[in-house]
Amino acid sequence: MGRVAGLADVSVRTLHHYDQIGLVRPSARTPAGYRAYSAGDVERLREVLAYRRLGFGLREVAELVGDPSTDAIAHLHRLRGLLLERRDRAAAMAAAIDRELEARAKGVRVTPQEQLEMLGARLYGEIGGAYTATRRTDPRIAAQIWDALGDARTVLNVGAGTGSYEPRDRDVTAVEPSAVMREQRPADAAPCVAAAAESLPFEDRSFDVAMAVSTVHHWGDPMAGLREMRRVARRVVVLTFDTDEPGWQDRFWLTRDYLPEFAAVLAEFPSLAGMADTIGARAEPVPVPWDCTDGLFEAYWRRPEAYLEEPVRRAMSVWTRVGSEVERRAVRSLGDDLDSGRWAELNGDLVDLDAADLGLRLLVT
Repeated sequence: MGRVAGLADVSVRTLHHYDQIGLVRPSARTPAGYRAYSAGDVERLREVLAYRRLGFGLREVAELVGDPSTDAIAHLHRLRGLLLERRDRAAAMAAAIDRELEARAKGVRVTPQEQLEMLGARLYGEIGGAYTATRRTDPRIAAQIWDALGDARTVLNVGAGTGSYEPRDRDVTAVEPSAVMREQRPADAAPCVAAAAESLPFEDRSFDVAMAVSTVHHWGDPMAGLREMRRVARRVVVLTFDTDEPGWQDRFWLTRDYLPEFAAVLAEFPSLAGMADTIGARAEPVPVPWDCTDGLFEAYWRRPEAYLEEPVRRAMSVWTRVGSEVERRAVRSLGDDLDSGRWAELNGDLVDLDAADLGLRLLVT
């Protein structure tokens, strides 16, 4: 017990307590007859300590590690998802701090309410809280997605977020790992399961179709998530992004002229061809309408002034990923070019377009 305590950086007293309450009990014996931890016991202890360090209470931890339907791999995927969410929250908090420091440097008064909101439940608004205001279902994109669903009656929506693009005329089950996102789902939305794409808690072929809309880039292991979708459903429909085309970042003036760091954000993102091969899918281009009602990153390609609005940017995770300094520089540069007329000179040909191909692709099996 002392050796395990040292390796795990916990006290022997803690291990004794876990033993007494039945959370982790040494099940092996040494040649001398002393109780010892088996490999399985150590694996369970690792899970217990990981959940504890993420802030879970002992009762919650006991329920999590005692779930017979969850194996070690599922726990690792869940833990990774929780850590990524915590990372995003930390990045959002850092961005909020940067803005407060900038406001204070300018002599702008920061109210007590604003100070507390930076630490409270509204913190996630930096990357997700604005979704209900700006990330609404666009009917034209929805029509293409729903057409790809075909005659499916049972649909699994993976990485469902707040429920955009969930078809109302089908039997939908949603999966969303973020508690903040789940809390923003409408009262009449489909039932939502707290789980990660990489470890879906469903039997093989449980659904007619598994769909995922603008979420794969948030997953810890996109390929594993896609394979899980293929396992639990007869068909798969995924709205994602194409980074295979040479010079893809130049398709959109925002990434070409103001945010070249976007390429680094997607540097480790799987190729479109690789994702298509994983699920046996064909790829269809998804044009973005000029008046797109879904405030995704590319939505305002003909309405550049929108990118100057902070509430609009807060619903786009890319800004948090590139950092506040890059964001300020990009916004300032875009604002200058709009004021001077340079943006219009460079992009005047966009005015006559009703829709643009900016790399969105629908993978359909």
